[in-house]
Amino acid sequence: MTTLDFTKFDEDGADRADSADGAEDAGGKDGAGPVTADGMMPLWAVSLGWELRRGRQVVLTGQIRDRWWFEDRPASFRDLVAGVLEARGADVVGWWDPVAGLTFPLPGHAERFAELAADRPRGSAERRGRDDSRPDGGADGSSAAGEQDGPRESGPAEGTDPRTRRGRERGRERSGLLAPRQAGPPRSFDDVVAVVHRLVASPDASVAFVFQDVDHHLPPGQPESNAGYLLLRAAMTDAVTPRESLAGRPPHARNAVLCAVGDVGRLPGWFPLEDPRIATLHIGPPDPSERRLWLTWLRGDFNGAPEATRHDIEALVGATDGMSGWDIEALARTSWLRVAPLQKPDKLLELHRLNVSVDPWTQLDRDTVARAAGVLGTRVVGQAKAVEAVSAALQAAFVGIDFGGSGTARPRGAFFFVGPTGVGKTELAKAVAELMFGDQSAYARFDMSEYQQEHAAERLAGAPPGYIGHEQGGELTRRVQERPFSVLLFDEIEKAHPRVLDKFLQILEDGRLTDGRGQTAYFSQCLIIFTSNTGAEAVQGLLSDGGEDGTEEVPYAALDAHFTRAVEEKFRAIGRPEIYGRLKPGVVVFDMLRREHIVKIADRLLGQLTESVRERHQVELVPDTATLHPWITARMSTPEHQAYGGRQIRNELERLRAAVVGHFLARRPAPGSRVRLGIDTTGTPWARTETAPGAGTGATTGATTEEGTG
Repeated sequence: MTTLDFTKFDEDGADRADSADGAEDAGGKDGAGPVTADGMMPLWAVSLGWELRRGRQVVLTGQIRDRWWFEDRPASFRDLVAGVLEARGADVVGWWDPVAGLTFPLPGHAERFAELAADRPRGSAERRGRDDSRPDGGADGSSAAGEQDGPRESGPAEGTDPRTRRGRERGRERSGLLAPRQAGPPRSFDDVVAVVHRLVASPDASVAFVFQDVDHHLPPGQPESNAGYLLLRAAMTDAVTPRESLAGRPPHARNAVLCAVGDVGRLPGWFPLEDPRIATLHIGPPDPSERRLWLTWLRGDFNGAPEATRHDIEALVGATDGMSGWDIEALARTSWLRVAPLQKPDKLLELHRLNVSVDPWTQLDRDTVARAAGVLGTRVVGQAKAVEAVSAALQAAFVGIDFGGSGTARPRGAFFFVGPTGVGKTELAKAVAELMFGDQSAYARFDMSEYQQEHAAERLAGAPPGYIGHEQGGELTRRVQERPFSVLLFDEIEKAHPRVLDKFLQILEDGRLTDGRGQTAYFSQCLIIFTSNTGAEAVQGLLSDGGEDGTEEVPYAALDAHFTRAVEEKFRAIGRPEIYGRLKPGVVVFDMLRREHIVKIADRLLGQLTESVRERHQVELVPDTATLHPWITARMSTPEHQAYGGRQIRNELERLRAAVVGHFLARRPAPGSRVRLGIDTTGTPWARTETAPGAGTGATTGATTEEGTG
């Protein structure tokens, strides 16, 4: 482990040991060995020290509001950076931000800064001394104004006679106004930068200054902001190496002028890029070695700490990947709030991230999950194989059994629905959402035809910093952050750009996705469903091969082999076979609509039409099944109609709906009456108004046929 000792002096007694010395101790004389985190400081602070010794100024960006550590104790970002700069020999460490202005985080540095700031150039000091030697502003005791304007009047001016009380008060006020005032600390941003520029450009003192959140004070894109950034960059690039540090071991750092912003994209692009003497250092979340330090320090704050083993700590180190220092501390509090010991890191992380008291998965009735196939089968007709596969996966997700602990971070289920169009793929996704979460609003559909361009991938996770829409985040990540318990349907995935598919690979493997704002969405409680019509263009040909009249149906095994092969070839063609490998266990091939299922689907659609008539007009619509069933079966017997599945059934029934609409416009059936709907031998729809049972003799009140489309 690297030891970074900033408290001792080297052999020359002038330069403090720095991170490079620690690297040499770990990796050999050339300092090329690996550097790991220790209790002295985080690794990014080590990089900061190296950049300073390279003679660069640094723009710090990223986790500048996180909690870190310095010298084996927790420290804020401000205290850490100030401690590092002081350990490197800075006599003054100043810190500027738009709220507090110029402050000094370390004791005694404000007084030292005042001394340095009051030390004017020699010429101006000498002139000030000469001016002060004149009683009235001139060297000979006479004012310049007196010499120019001629002799003074013989008597004192009115109200200025020193012999009177009023005259003495006026004299004191005048002397107070004319006397030189002691210079205070600079207040405006331009004044602060000007003083900093003068101090860092002088080799007489070792100083360091940090400008935090300057992007909020100088919004980019405004002309007046460019002048401020130019002044700040001039102070950064004109800094010199102080003389007192030259006695130490080279290389020597210059006086530091650092810039700290949460997002470097909010700075003008030219500010950190145009000058090679300015480096950008990104501060990311703690790495595994740094998280191990945090958890070692906070071990006693966790529920179950006395019984925890080293293996438990290591498991928590892996589970907290991507978490900040503040998150890890909050995780210790969560372990007590939710009664989740650190020996169960997956459960602890789940409760911490979701922050909900009711887990819909734990609220499911065991019997409901066990009979999921029957419940889903009533919603999706004719897809027994697909319903069975989905039900089995839902039952496994409910029980929570998987290969290893890593599976808990992945989505609860990932399916790839493929098959002919209009056979119930979307309907099954909606039915799953309602079954598992009790609400169809838990279902969210993303139309992948809108993601055909390469740049459309940013819509899912948000635009990167500096681009329009960056602050809004991504459509997908925002949805999961707002509703972590969701069924996510990505419709017609084959139309998406391959770069979009790369996002899904991360979701399927790691169960998370970070948006452009740096916020992470976790998919561990989601069901992911992809739908595709890949291979559907060949269905009509398969049906035609069943016989000259298409009466011989294609077996399901042939459809399964065809679509499975088509999906695999599709992913190989776009160069993403690894995605297919991850999805292969969840590939579900939907069957074509068989003849015995056509009537069931038609009856369901007619039932929806009947309910609409009853709700809007209080009229009972009665379908004449004796004529409708043979007609719809005959219409759907041709291969070209079978290829479009349930959507074609609805298209055929549109003629019946038109007949009902025409009948209501022409006859205006009274509330409580009955309208019978059927079709004649020529295929023409008809609608007739009949008397409701118990409303008179029961004779037909209207025998007129209202025809729809012929």
